[in-house]
Amino acid sequence: MSLLKIENLKYSYGDYNIYQNAQLDLYTTDHMGIVGPNGSGKSTLIKLCTHQLSPDAGKITWHPRVTIGYLDQYAKINQDSTIYQFLQSAFTKLLKIEQSMLYLYEDVENIEKHWDEIIDYQNQLDTADFYHIETEIEKIANGLGLSSIGLDTKISEISGGQRAKVILAKLLLEKPDVLLLDEPTNFLDTNHIHWLAQFLNELEQAFMVISHDYQFLEQISNCICDVDNGELHKYSGKYSDFLKQKVHLQKEYNRRYDSQQRYIKETEEFIRRNIAGIKSKNAQGRRTHLQRLERLAPPNHMQTPPIFDFRLANSGHYQQIVTEYLSIGYSFPLFENLDMTINKSEKIVITGFNGIGKSTLLKTLIGHVSPLNGNVLIDESIQIGYYEQDLKWENPTITPLMLMSNKLPLIKEKEIRRKLSRCGLSNQHMDQSIQSLSGGEQAKLKLCVLSLHPYHLLILDEPTNHLDNVSKKALKKALKEFKGSLLLVTHEKDFYQDIINKHIDMTKLSKDK
Repeated sequence: MSLLKIENLKYSYGDYNIYQNAQLDLYTTDHMGIVGPNGSGKSTLIKLCTHQLSPDAGKITWHPRVTIGYLDQYAKINQDSTIYQFLQSAFTKLLKIEQSMLYLYEDVENIEKHWDEIIDYQNQLDTADFYHIETEIEKIANGLGLSSIGLDTKISEISGGQRAKVILAKLLLEKPDVLLLDEPTNFLDTNHIHWLAQFLNELEQAFMVISHDYQFLEQISNCICDVDNGELHKYSGKYSDFLKQKVHLQKEYNRRYDSQQRYIKETEEFIRRNIAGIKSKNAQGRRTHLQRLERLAPPNHMQTPPIFDFRLANSGHYQQIVTEYLSIGYSFPLFENLDMTINKSEKIVITGFNGIGKSTLLKTLIGHVSPLNGNVLIDESIQIGYYEQDLKWENPTITPLMLMSNKLPLIKEKEIRRKLSRCGLSNQHMDQSIQSLSGGEQAKLKLCVLSLHPYHLLILDEPTNHLDNVSKKALKKALKEFKGSLLLVTHEKDFYQDIINKHIDMTKLSKDK
């Protein structure tokens, strides 16, 4: 049965066509991975399917009785509630049924009168397996690493990554007919990604998952939706099967693109030679035809990869940051008695399970969070560049061009556009509001801003979260070539293993303490 049908979908932002006559069907048995380069429209597709955006033309039709669960990592949550209370709210409807049933039981004198209603309530609870919800909450909380935080912990006391896991956990507990997940592994470490893959594999319900973690997609998917050149192409099988099929179709698309490019070149040459001659009318007709021609987008492999370039500031002292008996956290310690040194030209990766305090450590080192105890000693002469993993902007309504112009008031617009283009943003993206950009485009913009000034030390918190493979390779190359020091938090071993010369595993440090 078709749960979702997309027909002749058209959607554009300004003059930029994101979708042109796109088609897609989602069936009850589909475990669908959604792939495509940064900026191709993957997150836009999810927003269209959840009616956060409206199509310019075409239809997006859900089965009338289907329930949809959407992972919104930035959803508003009651900060005063505990993790357990928030997870329990996934069963609000059942809890209300139980409350109604218990209320009828309390009316002892009229219990026979209410007996049929009580039986109906009881049947609803039994059918929904209500008396096992504690076990379900415990299972999901353990799988995503929330139990180690403490389910009685208030939402206001947890990190952004932990908050995203809490939202995901509640969504999994709700068991909607269709799950829509946009980059669900961004805030998960390796063990929790493995658990989520197993959970999704065993799920009977359908789902659509956007991810740049292709090993994860290989584990969970039985079909792939490829977002490519404004179209949606559905492939059967796992991600590896999709790659094989894609190669054959890509060859055909390349042939069509090359043929069209030859035609355009020949026609433009004919127009140039004959526009003022005896064949002027013919040339004008061809010009009109060329103007109306629906041009094929360049194949992805022909699109220029981004170039990131981080410059080294004038040489600083050998020891750049030193910590002494450092304890980090907010209302309670996440990690205690940390002694570490960042020396000149060292490239360090910090790993450890989510919630151990990696992001909090970085924020403490740069002064965004005060230490609970101990000291952070920083060489005042060094320049530090910081990349925060959350996509936060002082003013998300302005465009990337306006943002860069504010930071570079003496630079001409042409040069600013060149800088943005080098970092992988198209002219269309430069003129959109930052909040309308995809996660990958915003990440590239943040890296572009970071490249404006020279630094002695780069501190990067999960910089690959939203990047596609091409952009990851470009960032990896830039970090390998950077002559300064690097402090990197990431869970992607393939990304960091060729860059770093020192590894700090906070999990092992915690055990040693």
